[in-house]
Amino acid sequence: MPSVLFVCLGNICRSPLAEGLFRHHVEKARRTEEFHIDSAGTGGWHAGDPPDPRSIEIARRYGIDITGQRARQLLTRDFEDYDLILGMDRSNVQTILQRSPVGARAKVHLFLKFADGTETDVPDPYYGGPDGFENVYHTLSAGCMSALGKL
Repeated sequence: MPSVLFVCLGNICRSPLAEGLFRHHVEKARRTEEFHIDSAGTGGWHAGDPPDPRSIEIARRYGIDITGQRARQLLTRDFEDYDLILGMDRSNVQTILQRSPVGARAKVHLFLKFADGTETDVPDPYYGGPDGFENVYHTLSAGCMSALGKL
């Protein structure tokens, strides 16, 4: 069973949206039993918190419920529990790689590089307005569909 972990900075904006979107696309493809999906943050200051209300709202607008998710920090065991760890931006990927134990099983990639081959960061919408969340939603949705096709 392929396992995918989406990682951003705090696990309240981008990675929970990516988790929800990937789960949604997996369900639409009737491949739910094939995947283990989760998300985490490189930082732990939001641990236990639900996603940002703006992430919840944009997901809800498109029929996806991410209200049950709770933020958590990337753990050492994640490098053995997951096949694929996808960082939302290059800074996330750098932090993930720095924390990766020698011989870890997980493959670490920049999300969009894995999804569509572009060296592009998914921008953090945290300090922006609603348009940022809308744009990130569409970027993540297209990327998740592409990533699913590769898996």
